[in-house]
Amino acid sequence: MNSDGVVVDEAVRAAWDAYRVLEKRTPAQERRKAQQRVRAAMDSVGREEVSRGTVFLVGVLTGYLIAEPPGGDRLDPLNDLIPAVIRKLPSFESADPEQVPMATGVLMAAAMGMDTVAWRDRFGTIGPKEATVHGFVLWLLADLFDTLAEKPGTIDQLMRGTFEAMGTEEN
Repeated sequence: MNSDGVVVDEAVRAAWDAYRVLEKRTPAQERRKAQQRVRAAMDSVGREEVSRGTVFLVGVLTGYLIAEPPGGDRLDPLNDLIPAVIRKLPSFESADPEQVPMATGVLMAAAMGMDTVAWRDRFGTIGPKEATVHGFVLWLLADLFDTLAEKPGTIDQLMRGTFEAMGTEEN
């Protein structure tokens, strides 16, 4: 784990693949490939690093939704964005309520323009229950993005295009 907020590219890609596994619109074959890439990344860089990749993407999407939301209507992070995400977390049965304060902290750090990974790293390693909640937060942010864009799959296309441009390929 780096303490400077740097996350291995493979972990960021795997974090997005984990989102694609959760997303019900992901076709079955693509979902299987995404699951394989997540497993491979966890074997290669570790579960902790993939969790840090998820925290990184939560920061990226939060920042984007606040600064340049699709549809143009700016979201107030304290009144709109963060409460909307946190209120929906209980809809995920496996979301441990004890992990919600840390997920809220990551969202707040992102809303304040802080490096979410460096902020989160100050509290030690990310356990599996917390990692699961961050994954759900990422899914909720992506869903909000698509809802504001009024086109399902918009954020997935944007993220996959970004990974392609970075040279991070799918197998």
